[in-house]
Amino acid sequence: MFELLSVSQPFAFEILERTASTPRVQQVVQLSLAPAFLLGGIGAVMNVIMSRMIWIAGRIERIEEQANSEQGDGGLPELLWLERRRRLSQTAISFTTASACIISAVIGLLFVSAYITAQIGTVIAGLWVLCMVLLVSGLAFFLLETRLAAWGARNKYREQEERRGNRNGA
Repeated sequence: MFELLSVSQPFAFEILERTASTPRVQQVVQLSLAPAFLLGGIGAVMNVIMSRMIWIAGRIERIEEQANSEQGDGGLPELLWLERRRRLSQTAISFTTASACIISAVIGLLFVSAYITAQIGTVIAGLWVLCMVLLVSGLAFFLLETRLAAWGARNKYREQEERRGNRNGA
């Protein structure tokens, strides 16, 4: 047992020696600030997407309740439109969540890379690029959802105007 401790002791001292350097720790913290700010931005984007998705889910539930109580006026077109929006929002959330996970791994690897001898800069760069691809993909799906929302709002406005015109003209 003591032999195991005496063998691992130089390794423990080596780790402590590597991590004791305050300038080195400061440098790693500075390097990880950009990914940390990106993580905060991703969180803000996810918050916006989630609030839209919660609204969509609530609207779907209200339409389904109306249909079940047979008071609905045929909300099927709106329900289909909302389902498409929900799918786009879910996909956007999936991509941005994956992006957040990858950038978290990048932050962790930045700290690890300062204290190991193996060079993992290529891995970190690859993960950074993957994070950006996932984030842009998530934002693209969010853009599609907002475009679909605007398209639906325009169509609703037109339908209301047509109904008013039919009532006034009849």
